[in-house]
Formats: sequence, structure tokens, C-alpha cells
Amino acid sequence: MRRRSHFWSGASLLLCLAWTGGSTRASGSYDIVVRHGRVLDGSGNPWVRADVGIRGDRLAAVGDLREAVASRVIDATGLYVAPGFIDTHTHAGSGLVDQALGAAQPLLAQGITTVLVNPDGGGETDLATQRDALLRHGLGVNVGQLVPHGAVREAVIGMEARPPSADELDRMRALVRRGMADGAWGLSSGPFYAPGSYADTQELVALAKVAAEYGGAYQSHVRDESDYTIGVLAAVDEVITVAREAGLPGIVTHVKVLGPASWGLAAAVRLRIDRARADGVEVWADQYPYDASGTGLGAALLPRWAEAGGHEALRKRLADPDTRTRIRAEMAANLARRGGAERIGFRRVVSDPSLEGQTLAAVARARAADPVDVAIALLEAGSPGVVSYAMHEDDVRELLRQPWTMTASDGGLVPLGEGVPHPRLYGAFPRKIRRYVLDERVVGLEFAVRSMTGLPAAVFRMRDRGQLRPGAFADVVVFDLGRLRDRATYDSPHQLAEGMVHVLVNGRPAVADGAFTGERAGRVLRRGVE
Repeated sequence: MRRRSHFWSGASLLLCLAWTGGSTRASGSYDIVVRHGRVLDGSGNPWVRADVGIRGDRLAAVGDLREAVASRVIDATGLYVAPGFIDTHTHAGSGLVDQALGAAQPLLAQGITTVLVNPDGGGETDLATQRDALLRHGLGVNVGQLVPHGAVREAVIGMEARPPSADELDRMRALVRRGMADGAWGLSSGPFYAPGSYADTQELVALAKVAAEYGGAYQSHVRDESDYTIGVLAAVDEVITVAREAGLPGIVTHVKVLGPASWGLAAAVRLRIDRARADGVEVWADQYPYDASGTGLGAALLPRWAEAGGHEALRKRLADPDTRTRIRAEMAANLARRGGAERIGFRRVVSDPSLEGQTLAAVARARAADPVDVAIALLEAGSPGVVSYAMHEDDVRELLRQPWTMTASDGGLVPLGEGVPHPRLYGAFPRKIRRYVLDERVVGLEFAVRSMTGLPAAVFRMRDRGQLRPGAFADVVVFDLGRLRDRATYDSPHQLAEGMVHVLVNGRPAVADGAFTGERAGRVLRRGVE
């Protein structure tokens, strides 16, 4: 036992020497020193007591810096210090281009310092133009871009439900190649949604191979999270197939099993991913820590064939009595898959904002109408956003505790008070720590922080993000674990999270002593450039 103790003491000393650049008590001058914190470095290791020294936009030292001098000292006594959190799946891209929303305060309040945009196969295909728009008013957080398959397909084929010709596939490859050459971190897909649902697996493989040429990843909202079509297990297998055949990391994004008929299948999802990884296929997942999803009413209930050709084509189909009867029957089956009208809540209804916050069942009762007929009437006017209370907590926990699961919000940015959005926009990351680390003890704190920092940085090959080590970018959060919590609820979502005392983005304070500073030090991160 004594030899083992000596070994670990020596290992700790070597780690300290590596952190501080060769001295167990480093001196020098820094722009910022964070002193006396409990440092979680993002690797999954337990915390250690250490100081963090920052020069410019980089971490310069981690260790004993009691003899160092600094322009600013942050006292982190009793607080935790970690890398800035990385949100691997967010719809914040459209909000971040807005001058007011670009400050990203709901994200910073969660400790998020980097987001990946254009998920689910949706978003911008011209990444250079998107990048210019993102930078126009300054960014509160860093942004990485994905190339969205569905938008690429729509740009070439439109909303047609057919395979591409050889020429069309080449044009799609060219768009993906342009995006990857522009610094994208990978290809996103959403074969659950139209028009991505009209692509077969080999189309996805062909385009993922282009992303692989640049070292990118493949992130997919899988074809079926329930039992709509091929079933959730076959849909996970499709991601594994793309990862294997294209030779790149595959990510089952916002992994879940949806609807009462699928509850309990999280264990089977785990076994499939574990088996693929044992076979040498690099497969991962990300997840938001809630038992309700958020989507559009059309995506939840409409059959995909009815959406071919776009909204006007759908309206024409609904105008035909026989086709409407067919659509209605399939919508009724899809509603049952999600647990019925009581489990569908309206988030944003442009055609009738008074419905926001109500369930489909309540609206149907008020109108003395069948819920499916109410849904069709609303879809004819647009596609309302909904919350779908269709997951089981046991499945959420099963997937959350896996070492290959990252953390994501699947949120966005909306003006304060607008609509009744999913609370994940404001609380996903603190909720994971508060509920599943502190309250339920499903995972440990170091495990949860790794899922938010070092793991996503490793999966997407973000070399100098997600870690607290000399040379890494100074994205740093300092939080009070006792106060850390999500305040947003389904009924009252527009509430910022609490507990982040300091948040640094590229070495500049975005949150200081619990208050926003107004700094916009975020960057658009380009693969191969930064």
C-alpha cells in the first residue's frame, strides 16, 4: 500500500509541474488570476484545489500561483472553476444575429461559452454569409457552424420526395464541401423532418464522406425517435451505419425514446451504441435533461408524404376530401404515439397567441372539437411550436449516465417574454447538475462537467476548448454549486438560471460577480483555423 501511495504522490507532483510549466509555486504576471477554486479540468477527474492564470485569451498556468501578480484577481474560495460549457445542439443561430439577442445572456447564465448551430439538417448553407451576420453586432458566446443536410437538399431538389440524380448529388456534395472548407465542424442531418426524411441512408453516407475528408463529424436527429416509421432502434443503427461507412464520428443528437410504446428502449439504444463502439465505430450522443421534447406541431403529427412540396402543397392535399381523410387518420395515430392530446402543449402560435401555454386537449374542449381537427385547422394557418410530454424519466436517466453522452440544450434565443418556449432555452445545463447530480445523484459532478466540456471538445476535435490547461483558450466558468439551479419551468420559462458567479469568454469577463458585463468576446470558430 505504501508503494501505491508513493506512486500517486509522484503522479500528482508531475501533474502539478505540467500545469504550472515546471514549478510547483509559479510566479509571474497575469491579466487575471482565479484563486483558491475547486478546479474541474473537464477531463472527468475529481476537482483539485488550484489557481488559474490567464494572459490575453489563453490560459497560462493552472496550479499554485500564490506568488503571481495579476491585473485582476477573482477569489473563488468555496466555488468551482471549470471550462466554459459547450452546447453541441442549439437553434440559437438565428437569434445570435439579432443585435439584442447576440449578447446571449440566457446562455451565459447557464455557463455556456460555445454553441454549435445549424442542427437537425436545418439552417444556413452559406456559412460565410452566416458568419458575417453573426459577427455584425458582436457575440456573447463562441459559435461553431455545421453544414445542414436538409437545407442543402432543399437548395438542390426543393421539397420533392425522391432520390437525387447523379448530378444533383454532386451539387449537394459541392455545397457540403464549400461549408466544410469554410470551417464547419461537421454535417448535421434530420431525416425525421422533411425534406431530410426523403433522403435514404446512402445519400447521407455520400455527404458524410465529404465531411470526413475535412475531419468533421456527423450529427443526426435520427429518422425515428419512436415507432413512426422504422423505429428508434433502427434509426440509431442508421447513424452507426453512416459513421462506419463514411469513417467519421457519428452523433445521435438529443438522444431519446419517445412515446409510451417506446418507453424502456433506452437500454437497447445503449447496447447498440456500446456494441458499435466495441466494433471500432466512433458513435456518441448528446441529450437535454428533460422528459418533454420541443418541436413543431406538423413535425409531431403530420405524415412526411403530406409535407412533400411544402406548405402550399399540404394545403392542397387537405382541400381534397379523400386525401384529408387519409392525413387525418395518420395524424390520429401519431397523436396516440405521443400519448394523446393532453401531452401536447402549445409554445408559440403565430396565428393565435392566446393558445400559447395551453394543451391541445384543452383547446379542443374549449372549441368542442376533436383534437385532430383542431390540429389540422392550426396547421392550415402555419405550424405552431409545441412541447411534447412524451418521454419517461427512467429512459432519460439511463442515457444521461452513459460516458458517451454529451450535454445539449436543443434550445434557442427568443426575446424575453415572447411565447412559451421550452424551459431548456434557459436551464438545460444547470438543471443537469442540480437535478441529476445534486438531487438524484445519477452521476457525479465531474462526470456531468466532462459531458459539457472536455467530451464535446474531443468529439468535435476542438483542440483548445473544453479544458483547463495551459495553452487552451480562456473560456472559464466559476460557479456556486449550492446556488446553481435552473429557474425556468414549462409554465414560466422566461427565467434566467442562477449560480454562475463569473463567466469568461476568450479571457474577457462576460459575467462578473453574478452580473452581465456587456462584453461580447465571442468568436465564430472555424475548424482548422481555431
